[in-house]
Amino acid sequence: MFIQTIDILGTIAFAISGVLVAMNKKMDAFGVFIIAFVTAVGGGTLRDVLIGATPVFWMKDMTFISVISLAALFAVLFRNYLKHLRRSLFLFDTIGIGLYTVIGIEKGLNAELHPIICIILGTMSACFGGVIRDILCNEIPVIFRKEVYATACIVGGLSYFLMLEFLENRNYLFLIAGAVVITIRLLAVIFKLKLPSLYKHEV
Repeated sequence: MFIQTIDILGTIAFAISGVLVAMNKKMDAFGVFIIAFVTAVGGGTLRDVLIGATPVFWMKDMTFISVISLAALFAVLFRNYLKHLRRSLFLFDTIGIGLYTVIGIEKGLNAELHPIICIILGTMSACFGGVIRDILCNEIPVIFRKEVYATACIVGGLSYFLMLEFLENRNYLFLIAGAVVITIRLLAVIFKLKLPSLYKHEV
């Protein structure tokens, strides 16, 4: 029940971030829903396909379709209250990657995968919905820029396994690991921390 709640919260966060991007691109209602949908389920779909969990999660539970639809409708109706769209997008996207990282790790553990593979799976779950969103919206995906994005998911995944030996309560473990991802992402943006570039600035 707790895992499903985390999954739904991550779905809501990503769906709203997708709506905000689509509205910035001035898409019609259909386009807004499609972007919300692929942002919310893209990473999880890739995750389930890779571990052979088919049909994928949203095909087996109509709750996710309903949640995405309601989250998209909420974001559209209250768009005037989301005054700072960039800030809102960043917030919901950050919450989404934190929650989906731990969900992906848990799915990997259930599939009896190696911890490193679980971290990779968690990172993919968290990031690839945003990658699909950005590609469809003709943007360079955040994960491919210098921003601390996937790195936050990896560190959160490492913290998950470091704490696994000390915390018996998995619910606390999920919350702490997700909070690590969110905190690192927030701090990176606040203090303008970026990964080093491989290219020197041309004069």
